[in-house]
Order: sequence, then C-alpha cells, then structure tokens
Amino acid sequence: MLVNMRTLLATTFRGKTISRALTTQPNTYPVESPELPKLHLAPPVYKGQTYDQISNLRKQCLTPNVTSYYKKPLLIHKGNMQWLFDHEGKRYLDMFGGIVTVSVGHCHPKVNAALEEQLRTLWHTTNIYMHPKIHEYAEKLVAKLPGDLKNVYFVNSGSEANDLAMMMARLYTGNNDIISFRNAYHGASPYTMGLTAHSTWRYPLSGVNSGIHHAMNPDPYTGIWGGKHCRDSPVQTTRSCDCSDGECNASAMYYDQLEQIFKYSLPRGKVAAMFAESIQGVGGSVQYPKGYIQRAVELVRTNGGLFVADEVQSGFGRTGEHFWGFEGHDVLPDIVTMAKGIGNGFPLGAVVTSRKVAEVLSQALHFNTFGGNPLASAVGMAVLDVIDEEELQKNSLEVGTYMLKGLEQLRDKHDVIGDVRGKGLMIGVELVADKESRKHLSAPHFVDIWEMCKDMGVLFGRGGLNANVLRIKPPMCITKADVDFSLQVFDIALTKHSDMVPKLV
Repeated sequence: MLVNMRTLLATTFRGKTISRALTTQPNTYPVESPELPKLHLAPPVYKGQTYDQISNLRKQCLTPNVTSYYKKPLLIHKGNMQWLFDHEGKRYLDMFGGIVTVSVGHCHPKVNAALEEQLRTLWHTTNIYMHPKIHEYAEKLVAKLPGDLKNVYFVNSGSEANDLAMMMARLYTGNNDIISFRNAYHGASPYTMGLTAHSTWRYPLSGVNSGIHHAMNPDPYTGIWGGKHCRDSPVQTTRSCDCSDGECNASAMYYDQLEQIFKYSLPRGKVAAMFAESIQGVGGSVQYPKGYIQRAVELVRTNGGLFVADEVQSGFGRTGEHFWGFEGHDVLPDIVTMAKGIGNGFPLGAVVTSRKVAEVLSQALHFNTFGGNPLASAVGMAVLDVIDEEELQKNSLEVGTYMLKGLEQLRDKHDVIGDVRGKGLMIGVELVADKESRKHLSAPHFVDIWEMCKDMGVLFGRGGLNANVLRIKPPMCITKADVDFSLQVFDIALTKHSDMVPKLV
C-alpha cells in the first residue's frame, strides 16, 4: 500500500532555489510550484456551458478522431499573448502556440484591430472581383522572399499549400516522382498524405504513395550516423564521432543514401520535386546535418526537379537567425509553402514561387474560394507588421537561444533527457529511457512528466514518431522570465518523476 509521505526537496537552477513537496504517491503533483510570471489581467469569467456539457457534446457531435491532450482535457476559453485561461480561470503559459500557429500572440491587439476593421468593411467576394487587401498583402509578403519568388497563390492551410505545390511541380517538370523524408509531415489530405512519412498519420488508401519516395531521414541523433558537430544549433548531440569542429561526415553518408533513390528507384534524370521542412515539426524538431540540404537540392535540380521548402512551421522568423528556415541551409527554393504562423491562428496559407513556375496553373481553370479573402489578407498584413515592429525574429533568436542553453543544463542534469535541439523558438527535447542506447521513453512515463508540467501551468507540445519529444514552439512574444518559469517547472517534473521511478525499464 502506498503511503502519502511528503518530503520537502530543494533544487537550484540558474542560481534560484526552488522548494516543493514531493510524494511517493503516483500522479500526486508538487504542492508548491514556481510562481507564474506577473500578468496585469484579471482572470476572465467563463460564461459558457459546463465542462461536462462540453465534454458530452464533443463525444456526441464531433468525429471520434478529434482527440484531446491530457487525461482530463483542458477547456480553454480565453487567450492573451502567450497566456491561455481555462474555464476555472487558471492561467497557463502556452509553449506550443496552438501547434506552432500563434506566432505573434493570442488576440494580439493590432491583429485584432485589423480583423475588426475589415469585418465592418468586406468579408468575402472571391477573386472573381478585385478587392484591395489581397493585392496589398501579396506585395508585402513576397517582399519578404529572396530571388524570383515573387508570385503567390493564397490558400487556407498547410495541407492545401503542399497539395498545390505537388501539382505545380509535376506540371512544370513533366515528371511524376517526388521525394520526401522519412519522419516528415507535410499534411493529411489524400494527396499530401503520401509525402507524410509517419505510419501514425496514414490511412490504408490505394494510390496515396503514387510516385512518392521516402529518403532516409538524416537525423544526427536517432539516425544511423551523427555526432557532436552535425547541427546548426546552439546545442549539439552528445553522440561521439570522428568529425572535427566544422566538419560533418554524417552529412555525406546520408547524401549517399539519397543518391541510391536516384540510382535505383527513379526514372533516370526525371524527378518532379523534393519536399523538405527546414526543421521537421511533427517529427520532433529534427534538424539535418549541416550542408545536407544544399547538396540534396543540387542533386534534385540536376535530375530535372524542383526544391519545395515547407515553411509551414519554421517560417516568419521563428528560427531566429533568418526570416525563413530555408535560409539557414543557404538554398533558394523553387517553391515555398507556408501556413500556421502566417495568420496567427486565422485560417491562411500560401504557395510562393517564380513567375515561370506559376504560369503552369494557366493550363486549366484553378480556383480557391476562400484563398486570400479580405479577412485573411488583413490579418496576414497585420502579422507581418507586428513581427517587424516588435522585432519578434530577434526575440526568437535571443529568447530561444537562452532557452536552448537552459535545456542543455537540464539535459546534463537529468538522465531522462536524451537530446535538446533546435534554433530560435523551434525547439525539441527528446526524452529517453536510456541515454546510451537512445531508446525512447515509453508513453506512461512521458505522460506523467507532461501532465505534471500542465498542472504547474506550462503547456508543452508532443511529437516524434514515438511521441517522446517535447515540442516547444511558443508565441514569439515570450520573455526570458517565461523561459525561466518553464525551465523550473520542467526541472521539478523531471526530478519528481525520477524520484517516483528510480530506474526506467
């Protein structure tokens, strides 16, 4: 029988002593947790249906595949910048940004004002008529892209954007075969499901994989090759390797594997495209070895194909050093797809390409009813303005690097953290059962840690094929005080889990 014996523990992190009560009883969380950063906003009063009523409606009226995070799902009814409030008025630090979607902050006042003004003017006409907002927005957006990436087609989501990019690449090149990486996520439509290489996201439908080839994922942490000099990140893996500083042998070995697809699986010299996320998102914030993408793009183009950069999660300043993730690979894509952070939570996506590639759409009628509608365009412009005015790309670099270095300290402290990776505010923390073998942490153990963080007021995402990676992609307005709070909460949860489960099996 378990006895609820409490022992007061103290730990020091970044010079601060944190006290909390621990218990031997599973799923009994710390009595004391760090104080949330100050927010001068009274908890909003919830006036909707009860928690139980909403839960019942969810079960009765939504399709059963619509699942929720956490053992007791949260009922969120209000957001303010990096904060979310539940129906009881409890405040949470949103470190996942609505799945990497809330870029500049929940209900940002400037974005709200732009939407409200447009609501009173014009909602919708479709593009059979001209309206000013889509043209004004297109001009602002393409100004953010390099080279001849100056033509944009607006859609409503990342899946739609990648779906269209697939079709454009095939039409332009006259080739059919497309390459993506194992562990990639590019959408869940019947077309893009073929690009997505996670068994957990795929239905057994015929034709999904038609012309799609999945290359070995060049992952320096869980892949066959990789070491401590591979990644373009403030934090490297702890794997040993023979590379010297500034050199990555793993990149060449993964490139050799990509070449095998061209030698054995494709019509000679005939590929339509390669798709790549600049940093893999759903797959667990995986970064590729330095130099790999650049060489891969050259190989694709030599064989008649286009390079499509999927910036759905990594774009709009999130990686810190650059506005677009692909710039960190020193490549110029032929097509760029974007969504999520482009609209700060408003349904909006885009495909940007050159004029010569865009012209292939003139071969037949093609139309998107809601793409670039006045409301979405007004929101999109406001988001770009806020990113510039509030220097959110710079904030992503500074605060993200600060967090990465803090997480690195926790990795060295806790055996359960196998890897810390990422750039800016696109971060992954891989939890493992054993650091040496890099075996993933099993779901029950991961969930215990994750739930404890939630109960102390921090919402992390979850990703990776084995769902053992904390995905940290908050609104880009977060502060170092928010990071300190998150790290303290994570540290407490890891320590408590270690005390409850001394040896993982």
